[in-house]
Amino acid sequence: MDRLLGRREVLGALGAGAVGTLAGRGLGGAGRAVGGLAELGGRGGAPISAGLAPLASRATTATGQVQRFLSRPDLQPAAVQLVTALPGQAPGLVLMDSHAGPGQQGPLLLDSSGQVVWFNPLSAGATPALRAFNVSLQQYGGRPVLAWFQGAVVDAHGQGHYVLVDKSYRTVAKVFGANGLQGDLHEFFVTPRGSAIFTCYGTQEADLSHLGGPRHGAYFYGVVQEVDIATGKLLWQWRSDQHVPLSDSYAPLGSHMTVPWDYLHINSVSVDGAGDFLISARNTWCVYKVSRATGAVLWRMGGKRSQFRFGPDAQFAWQHHVVAHAGGLVSIFDNGSGDYVTEPQSRGIVLRVNEKARTADLVLQFTHPGQPVRAGALGSVQLLPDGHVFVGWGAEAAFTEYDSKGRPVLDGRLAGHGIESYRAFRSQWQGSPPDVPAVALRSAGNGTEVAVSWNGATAVDHWVVMGGSSTGSLSALGQAPRRGFETLISVPQRHTYLAVQAVGRDGRLLGRSRAVRA
Repeated sequence: MDRLLGRREVLGALGAGAVGTLAGRGLGGAGRAVGGLAELGGRGGAPISAGLAPLASRATTATGQVQRFLSRPDLQPAAVQLVTALPGQAPGLVLMDSHAGPGQQGPLLLDSSGQVVWFNPLSAGATPALRAFNVSLQQYGGRPVLAWFQGAVVDAHGQGHYVLVDKSYRTVAKVFGANGLQGDLHEFFVTPRGSAIFTCYGTQEADLSHLGGPRHGAYFYGVVQEVDIATGKLLWQWRSDQHVPLSDSYAPLGSHMTVPWDYLHINSVSVDGAGDFLISARNTWCVYKVSRATGAVLWRMGGKRSQFRFGPDAQFAWQHHVVAHAGGLVSIFDNGSGDYVTEPQSRGIVLRVNEKARTADLVLQFTHPGQPVRAGALGSVQLLPDGHVFVGWGAEAAFTEYDSKGRPVLDGRLAGHGIESYRAFRSQWQGSPPDVPAVALRSAGNGTEVAVSWNGATAVDHWVVMGGSSTGSLSALGQAPRRGFETLISVPQRHTYLAVQAVGRDGRLLGRSRAVRA
């Protein structure tokens, strides 16, 4: 983080009010499931693992660009490479998606050590036909939910819908675009009144010859919709070409167009303290304040017709994820690169915006702590309640958390060649999957190695291994701490049947696998 203000003023600017907007599939792997596991204790009295001997264990480690798990061979997410993982990180998980590179594509949750917590594979390869974007924590119906866009990516925008899942990863709602438009990948969030605000794209023809295009040329326009989640009723809509002229675009326009011209490229929406919208358009380098009451553009910040005077280093280009915060602060991911390069590297920035004086001044900026990153697309900036800032580096599939003094305490990336992730957030999420822990077995000398995982479970502290000659005669053999997504546990002796219990930090039984014949 480049120092632009004293620490006290920085912390005041980022205070607690400036917070950014923010299924498992049963047993997998080797072994044969024989039946349900008998009740094994933990109902009152001493914790079920009290006094048990420790068993040697280790985490499954990724080799190459794709992770593979013995207990869940159906899950093959991209590998994760951590450069920095220091104490003092903000609580919660890293929420992101994985797409466009090796491995499966889908929503992805990581812990503070870069280990997978939950992965939902949507497609096996880097196909644009089915992807997830914009994984975020929302509140719906008085409870936390995970939400994301799901669908196809066509000409750099989404054609799909939005999925909301509860703590058991069960779908509680799906949201679709209205007026014949499909939901777009760029923005989605839930409002306190149970509606969803999101982006869409439409096409229109116009005479583009005065801009260097054909006389009858097609272009994309951007749309913001608000839809009631329960009923699907359209509550509000804004269409860009009714308010923003085509001539405001910086996007190149050729005379022979094979796809519609994306003159605006709407890519984020947030709500300010007055209830109006801040709408970001990548290809006009502009943030528009739009009246909720009338749809009129109240002011333009950036671009060819900016109404703001920028302080030193406060201007941006090809930007993403513009979010309004308390105290006149606005966070932006400044790509500095798009159809052509305008800046040497991308950065996360926080501006202080004085709407009355029409000024925008740089408060904070964050550049990547390692090799300079230039993200040609995508990206996010999240202000956390404790003064930390979490930056997702977009097309580079990297993420960095900075503490309140600007020091990087977490820095990593998805390691696959060509892989991308849209946004990355730090959010507190508790998951309790509806299935049971997955177990697979393999011989290891005179004993057995037990591989156990539980996709999406966030409360597991350690595992208790049970063994016996029959499913009804299992007894505790020992315990091992949870080590990453999949824990490999060494059991010195051979047993006819083995099973595993998941135990929480307080000794409470959380779940049990099926008994598997060795």
